[in-house]
Amino acid sequence: MVETENQNVVSAPKKNNPIGFYILGALVIALIVMIGVWMNKNSQVTRLEVGHPVPDFSITSFDNQAYNLSEYKGKVVLVNFWASWCATCDEEGYMLEEVWNEVQPGGQHLFLGVDYVDTQDPALKFISSHGVTYPNGPDLGANISKMFNITGVPETFLIGKDGTLKAIQIGAFASADDLRAFLAKADN
Repeated sequence: MVETENQNVVSAPKKNNPIGFYILGALVIALIVMIGVWMNKNSQVTRLEVGHPVPDFSITSFDNQAYNLSEYKGKVVLVNFWASWCATCDEEGYMLEEVWNEVQPGGQHLFLGVDYVDTQDPALKFISSHGVTYPNGPDLGANISKMFNITGVPETFLIGKDGTLKAIQIGAFASADDLRAFLAKADN
């Protein structure tokens, strides 16, 4: 008789390693918690609040001049978010230039136009057609608008001489007088 090599080998059941199981479980839970914290942090975009300091930012104007907010402490800074495709920005562009011409000679104000989600040629045409002379630049990567957490254009932020946010205007100003009243809030 010939013996076959097909013998059924029964092996002893493997013992589960409870320590390894607990370590793996703890790692999975830690990963889930870290992802949750990261998602929660990224979803809680806070809007700048009146009375709080405005973080420093910089913008390079269309004529290649750099403007850093920190360099204008001691001056009133008006930051206006606009776009050439924005219908309500049209009339507001004329108002901003009118009031800029009134306050600019005193040297205590700076208007900064931040062109939001736009292309250069239409933006430059808008600036030219509105006779805008205060500095304007593109918001490359939308970094400035993210910092200010804008909801659309136009939006205007008023930064006092002390570097704190004094006022926010969502939407266009109704008149140049409304814009002047807005600027007066820097003195509060």
